Amino acid sequence: MLNIALFGPPGAGKGTQSELLIEKYKLFYISTGDILRKEIAEKSKLGLEAKSIIASGGLVSDEIIVQIIEKTIKENQESKGFLFDGFPRTYVQAYILSGLMIKLNTSLNCLISLEVDQEDSVTRLLERGKISGRSDDNEEVIRNRLKEYNDKTLPVLQFYKERGIYHAINGANSIEGVSKDINEILQNELSKNLLNIVLFGYPGSGRGSQGMALAEKFGLEYVATGKMLEQEIEKNTDTGKRIQELYDNGQLVPDEIVVQLIEQKIENSKEIKGFIFKGFPRTLVQSYILDGLLKKHGSAISEIIDIEVPTLELISRLDARSKTNRCMPYDNSTAKIVKRLHEHEIKTVPVIEKYNQQHGVKKIDGMGTFEEVFEKLSNEIEKEFKKI
Repeated sequence: MLNIALFGPPGAGKGTQSELLIEKYKLFYISTGDILRKEIAEKSKLGLEAKSIIASGGLVSDEIIVQIIEKTIKENQESKGFLFDGFPRTYVQAYILSGLMIKLNTSLNCLISLEVDQEDSVTRLLERGKISGRSDDNEEVIRNRLKEYNDKTLPVLQFYKERGIYHAINGANSIEGVSKDINEILQNELSKNLLNIVLFGYPGSGRGSQGMALAEKFGLEYVATGKMLEQEIEKNTDTGKRIQELYDNGQLVPDEIVVQLIEQKIENSKEIKGFIFKGFPRTLVQSYILDGLLKKHGSAISEIIDIEVPTLELISRLDARSKTNRCMPYDNSTAKIVKRLHEHEIKTVPVIEKYNQQHGVKKIDGMGTFEEVFEKLSNEIEKEFKKI
């Protein structure tokens, strides 16, 4: 997903560049004025509140504006990103947008500022006034608008400069020149996009074998916590020795160790298209950890997939596996199999429900041959690649 805030003083050419960006990148345009008028026209609860405030001569509060923006984003999840025009206007709104993006499990990729000298802006707007006949394009009004823009916007620009996502463009160039500069910035942002898939499924659903096959097909890094722990033991590292000691004492490996290994994996994986996470997160706590880890590295979860298989089929599969050389210590009896399934239900199902509330979970029927299920999963991942 590509989320952009486009800034520029009156006359900078934001309208023209917005149209080009929306067309090229299939973004959804969010202008606070436009979406506010839409809510009022639809007579929604928020629209009626805003209309009442405007009728009494007041300014619509940030509280209402942010709710309308959140509603707009949620209603347009199929978009490849959002272009914000006119928001955030203030330092406080910059914090509001940042919090909203976190809540929606995304972030603002960049703020692009079309920078134009004040006298050039005045000249442009006066020329526009001659052509359009707009009464507000007279010099006194123009200079007041430019002063208001500078007074309110400079703190917002500083907010994004400190976060390293501010990009200044010379807005005095030609339309084609400005567009070229913007596209260079956005192509660089798109190159950072990773496809991060979390693969869920009860034990016996085939998520491990499917996850490895998908990672190989799409050039993704396969992250399985169990395998990572085993590798540490095989390498006889200090961490591996600690893990073995915990195993010997019948204890669970704490999140502290698992998180360090996952972060090392993320940091050391270069020239990849993304990750497939299997076996993590298993708990709600781990889900928050993963969200934070990815955000720290400038990324986020792209899609959550849950492979669904009926319980009796799961038991049958695990029981059959227990009689082969692929038998695991934790599924070598019916009692242990049932315990594993129950543990997944009480610990991991709430994680899936949390993600479903945030941005949806794709359910895949895990019945059928390996190839049939693999094809269904591949189709979903191909759709996600198209989005980024």
